Amino acid sequence: MTANDIGDFHWAMQIIGDLDAGLIVVDRDYKVCAWNSFMQSYSGISAEQIIGKVLFSVVDDLPETWLRKKVNTAFTLNSRGFSCWEDRPYLFKFKNFSPISNGLSEMRQNITFSPLTSVNGEVSHVSLIINDVTDIAKNKIHLMDSNQKLSNLSQTDGLTKLYNRAHWEVNLQKEYEHCQVTGEVSSLVIFDIDHFKRVNDTYGHTVGDEVIRHAAEALKRASRSSDICGRYGGEEFTVILPGTCANQALYFTERLRKRIESSVVKCEQHDVKYTISLGVCEISPLQSSHLAWLEHADKSLYFSKESGRNRSTVFESSFIE
Repeated sequence: MTANDIGDFHWAMQIIGDLDAGLIVVDRDYKVCAWNSFMQSYSGISAEQIIGKVLFSVVDDLPETWLRKKVNTAFTLNSRGFSCWEDRPYLFKFKNFSPISNGLSEMRQNITFSPLTSVNGEVSHVSLIINDVTDIAKNKIHLMDSNQKLSNLSQTDGLTKLYNRAHWEVNLQKEYEHCQVTGEVSSLVIFDIDHFKRVNDTYGHTVGDEVIRHAAEALKRASRSSDICGRYGGEEFTVILPGTCANQALYFTERLRKRIESSVVKCEQHDVKYTISLGVCEISPLQSSHLAWLEHADKSLYFSKESGRNRSTVFESSFIE
């Protein structure tokens, strides 16, 4: 080796040591041939402790099966490979010290796997470059969270946290179209609070709001995760019951009605009792659109109210004749 070669090698080692990224080189037996200062600082393992040893025998908690597959691919195909933090948050479980990345206890890492060829052109080693992308990850997660919150705000009713009318109607149309294609059964329920104006006039709007919240919570507790609940407006609520026939929906409404009838809303030193009236409509060929389905459920609700309130009514074709 000439003096120039020695100088070049010395510079290369300096560059490797000063990289603001982790560098590892392994041979075909996964013995470590290079371990730069970044890796030493974050792992607490010195080069002397790991050089010449099998990587997995020194570093704990590595995903060995996954890592072997990635490295073997680089050896076999003689091509670069990558791993993004969004697919695998990290390879090495390094503590995150970034001051602006609160909430991520471990460093997020992008990994590059590069084949290294010997003088005869064969791949003899593979290098791993570990890039700290914690700040990027934190910013993206924060942006995604913010977008999700904005989306939730645009879809939910502020008072009840149920879907608002616009978003609920989108779901109603989707359910209607799904049932048209698949032939599956589904039922729609509409209910409102009986004599709600009297509640507001007697106790005030603060108590009225609490009664609305109480009804929404009762609806949430009675519903399955697959059910789609919404506040349609004022004191009126809606829920889509996928995979539910009219008789099953009637059981649902009666259970909800009785639970509300027996409850008491305590607010501003008042004990308020209230009831609800409900309309049920199973999807059928009678409905030419999701709006017709909604109209038939509303007809059932109207029948409940006209029949004395505090009851459930299942839609009948005679309601529109």
